[in-house]
Amino acid sequence: MARCAADAAPQTTPPARPERTCVGCRRRAPDIDLLRTVARPRVPQGHTLVPDPRRVLPGRGAWVHPTAECVEQAMRRRAFGRALRVDGQIDTEPLSALLAAL
Repeated sequence: MARCAADAAPQTTPPARPERTCVGCRRRAPDIDLLRTVARPRVPQGHTLVPDPRRVLPGRGAWVHPTAECVEQAMRRRAFGRALRVDGQIDTEPLSALLAAL
C-alpha cells in the first residue's frame, strides 16, 4: 500500500506557546509577551506585588503586559488582588520601578 506524500512530509509547524490573559487589558497573549507577578506578604499587613521575569517564584501568578497602560488599568480595576486571590492593600511599587527601568 502506497503512502500519501503529505503523510511522509515532516511536520513544520512550531510547537504552540502557552497563552495567558493580561489582567490589565484582558487580551490573551503568548506567555513570553507577558510579565508574571506574584504577591508576597508584607509586615505588618497587606502584600507587595513582586515582578517575576524569570517565572520561578512560588505561588499564584498574575500576568500583565509590561506596559504602563496595562499595569495602570489592572490597578484601577483592582485586578491584581482578584487574580492573586489576596485581600487587603497591594503595594505595586516594585512593579512600577521595574517598568520605569524598561
